[in-house]
Amino acid sequence: MNRNKYSRLSKRLEKQSQKNLILSALGILVVIFLLVKFGIPLLVNFSVFIGSLGKADETVKTETESFVTAPILDIPFTATNSAQTRITGQSTAESTVSVYLNGSLFEKNEVEKDGIFSFLITLNDGENRIKAKAEKDNKESDFSDELIIIYQNKPPSLEIKSPTEGQKFEKDQNTVIVTGKTDSGTRVTVNSFWAQIDEENNFSYNLTLHDGDNEIKIIAEDKAGNKTEKNIKVNYSP
Repeated sequence: MNRNKYSRLSKRLEKQSQKNLILSALGILVVIFLLVKFGIPLLVNFSVFIGSLGKADETVKTETESFVTAPILDIPFTATNSAQTRITGQSTAESTVSVYLNGSLFEKNEVEKDGIFSFLITLNDGENRIKAKAEKDNKESDFSDELIIIYQNKPPSLEIKSPTEGQKFEKDQNTVIVTGKTDSGTRVTVNSFWAQIDEENNFSYNLTLHDGDNEIKIIAEDKAGNKTEKNIKVNYSP
């Protein structure tokens, strides 16, 4: 009786094992099918994507290496009384820089390995607009920022209204107001002190006098460095 019972149990377990084996085999087949249908194309697409990223990096690197930057011009002033001035700057190493003066090509120059270049430019009277661009391996940069330099070699006008030459001051008149007129954009000093200048270019300065003769030096200087100087002498007796 017990033997029959164990025999039936053994057959039941054997059938269950066969069923599990069949289900496992079917599961493996389904997984293989899904991998073939979706997994391999996905892996291929992923590989293509990674490869395209590498090519994109190479393209960006190549474009960066071949890019020609616009020159940077350097000049420490905006006005000068010299007809010639030297313009220096930086650009792509071993490129060719073209400098333009008032819209026309002035000169071309080769850039050193350290990226430095310079030009000696002859200026026109008044305003001079200067810009540059670089060229290398048949590639051209944008224009640089434009510089404006004023060339002016005439001294500014200087008119002294008061005091007058040889004027005498007495007692409590120990302060004199130095007044006059000059050009626009000009600064004036009275005995090395800055005078005040109004919108109509009239200047004034209150100068304290000492006993005896007083020499007054008035200097007008424009932005280009041109100067006009006048000297007057007054006398103060307390």
